[in-house]
Amino acid sequence: MCPESIADDIVNEEIRADACGYRTALEWREHMEQGHRGHEMMFRRKFWVCLALSLPVLAYSPSVQSLLGFSAPSFPGSVWLPFAFSLLVFWYGGIPFLRMALPELRRGKPGMMTLISLAISVAFVYSVASRFLDLEKELFWELVTLIDVMLLGHWVEMRSVRRASGALDELARLMPDTAERLDDEGNTSEVPVSELSEGDLVLVRPGSSIPADGEVAEGSSSVNEAMVTGESTPVKKSPGNGVVGGTVNGDGSLRVRVTATGEDTAIAGIMRLVKEARESKSDTQLLADRAAGWLFYVALGAAAVTAVGWGLARGADVFVLERVVTVLVIACPHALGLAIPLVVAITTALGAASGVLVRDRHALERIREVTTVVFDKTGTLTQGEFAVEAMESVGDTEPERALKMAAALESESEHPIARAIRQRAEEDSLRAPDVEGFTALEGKGVRGDVDGSTWHLGGPALLSELGADLPRALSEFRSGQESRARTVVFLLDESDPVAAFSVADGLRDESANAVNGLREAGLKVAMLTGDSREAAEAVADELGIDRVLSEVLPENKDSQIRSLQEDGETVAMVGDGINDAPALTRADVGIAIGSGTDVAVESAGIVLVKSRPDDVLKVFRLSRASRSKMIQNLWWAAGYNIVALPLAAGAMARWGVILSPAVGALLMSLSTVIVALNAQLLRRRSLTED
Repeated sequence: MCPESIADDIVNEEIRADACGYRTALEWREHMEQGHRGHEMMFRRKFWVCLALSLPVLAYSPSVQSLLGFSAPSFPGSVWLPFAFSLLVFWYGGIPFLRMALPELRRGKPGMMTLISLAISVAFVYSVASRFLDLEKELFWELVTLIDVMLLGHWVEMRSVRRASGALDELARLMPDTAERLDDEGNTSEVPVSELSEGDLVLVRPGSSIPADGEVAEGSSSVNEAMVTGESTPVKKSPGNGVVGGTVNGDGSLRVRVTATGEDTAIAGIMRLVKEARESKSDTQLLADRAAGWLFYVALGAAAVTAVGWGLARGADVFVLERVVTVLVIACPHALGLAIPLVVAITTALGAASGVLVRDRHALERIREVTTVVFDKTGTLTQGEFAVEAMESVGDTEPERALKMAAALESESEHPIARAIRQRAEEDSLRAPDVEGFTALEGKGVRGDVDGSTWHLGGPALLSELGADLPRALSEFRSGQESRARTVVFLLDESDPVAAFSVADGLRDESANAVNGLREAGLKVAMLTGDSREAAEAVADELGIDRVLSEVLPENKDSQIRSLQEDGETVAMVGDGINDAPALTRADVGIAIGSGTDVAVESAGIVLVKSRPDDVLKVFRLSRASRSKMIQNLWWAAGYNIVALPLAAGAMARWGVILSPAVGALLMSLSTVIVALNAQLLRRRSLTED
């Protein structure tokens, strides 16, 4: 029955086991491994058993009989039934609360368990004493109902936390148990996923889950990566493309070369980040922890004032004791202990489902204070690789034929521009003809023979070597593209320029949405890059970015962030988490763009799994939604004491308004249920719109 928060503060496992009511450390470890499901089942079992044991106590309680107007059957010894069954309820359902209060007292940090223990102990001791000393009234029925309601509240709490924390369980279930490993002869054998190692070749049949992170070696298919990226549209995969373990293969058969297994996989990294986020404490959580501690002393003070005030007014009797017990029960910070952790669990799961991994809760809270968002350019606002942005042809050369010739000439080159031209031809479903006599012209371009003619492809240096003059259309195309900081290459039939291609690191489709959304929210947007000022300003002009920090070396990026901070800005840095690591660490909030296979970015507090820059807007929405629910829950958890404590102390007794300990327990548990239900409403929140 020991919450993880208590166990984690005790180093020795034997002491942990003893503090949590287990006979051995092994029992404690086995129980802790069951997680919240084990806690939920335990509290549920104890609640139903104690409820059944409470029925005879209620039936033979004079107060209940008088209230309901009935008389229970009498037989020899029936008068001892409330005492006997209350003793069983206290032992089975109450003693565990006392055990959980011991670590709080040992640490000098009394809280929820201490208050619960104090309330039920006072009621139990008084009731036992009343039985043997023949005092005015017993509190046996109040005692058992109090314990029943406490157990019910903990059951509801564990159930809510387990459901909110289900993201980790869902991620864990994505990974298959076995894989079909291929040997050198091409034969398959079914092996446990745990036996796979880097470099193994596995067969992934249609509809099967991919057993580990890897790279497609053979085959083509579409893979459903929604569980990792949140994107419902399947992603096409062909040789050379990376795949993520746990994602689901489509209709095609794939042979995948394993690149990561076990703790190194993307799913494991995501699970690690989700767990870290859930366990990290934000400023609001620390406030709730302090409030719970303060509430203990407030409760003791209120109970003391109640005892002294009523004692002086009417002397020491059972009424005074009832008031004291009710005050202690009402003030129990049970809901306060659930108010923030439950919101944390739900927002973490909500973010993960939308492609936003919160690694540090403090980062999510701090983002509300951000005034300037700084984006890295390459790989964040842009694709991180060259693409053909525009093309122009002249004479009898049609654009399609020009692109086929260019792709043919670049078929054997690994230059980024060559890959961009080949990619454009593939996208346009163009088949490049065969090339003979291919020659790379160092620093100038390439040359090859196609269909009996010699073709050239290259930049200005190639034009100079061949003495070629550009036609007016191509010259104007060149000027327009270079003014936008794009690279232009030319296709020449023999020595005659017939086409030109503009190549650049293309903008992501989501970049404009990200910048516009942030500006509409009243935030400043800056771009940080090592590129030339011309290239940087061309991107900034296209996106409408306020400030450009160009020609900045990676080792100097953090100083640029510091300069903004010295100017009074609160800065969020969005980068790829590699050469931007110093800037991500320096910023008030670091947000790493991840590909879904590189999520363990130690330098950032938040990771955008889908590599979409406009997911930054989701971070702000998630932060606002989380904060709003936390504040609401804090008011529900502690605010009811403003009204309930005076009533519990008997402030309205003159007008006949008196709360019994059992009613006090019911009100306390009701606040817990309200907090749990209010937090669950977060699941309906959409992060795609305000």
